[in-house]
Amino acid sequence: MKNMLTGVLIATGLLGCASEPSKLQQEQSYVLEWIGERPLIDYSHLTLTLAEDGRAYGNAGCNHWFAPYTLAGEQISFGKVGKTRKLCAPALMEQEKRFLQALETVQRWDVSAIEQIRFWPAEGKPLRFWPEEG
Repeated sequence: MKNMLTGVLIATGLLGCASEPSKLQQEQSYVLEWIGERPLIDYSHLTLTLAEDGRAYGNAGCNHWFAPYTLAGEQISFGKVGKTRKLCAPALMEQEKRFLQALETVQRWDVSAIEQIRFWPAEGKPLRFWPEEG
């Protein structure tokens, strides 16, 4: 009976190698899924990486972006965001503007029940990210 119970616990991930909850990691790229209350435009690819040297950077959908950041426990904040100057379709440019403005208002981060990394502004809904695969 004990071996059968152990097998069930292992199969359901309750024993041994159960995956640890997500946490915000430096040098890991994250892919944005939502900006506040709005999902991203189909096939747009917005990313964020937090370098160990205090610089954040990524793709804003059209342009590359960069900013200083401060991370202390669950508190995170971004300084003034800069970007390259490419022009894209108006809808992509509007989405990029919303993303970069939202980054500058972020105050804290957490992990949702579905293991999504969330960046919370002072008011409103969070930016929601998934770790980028390989």
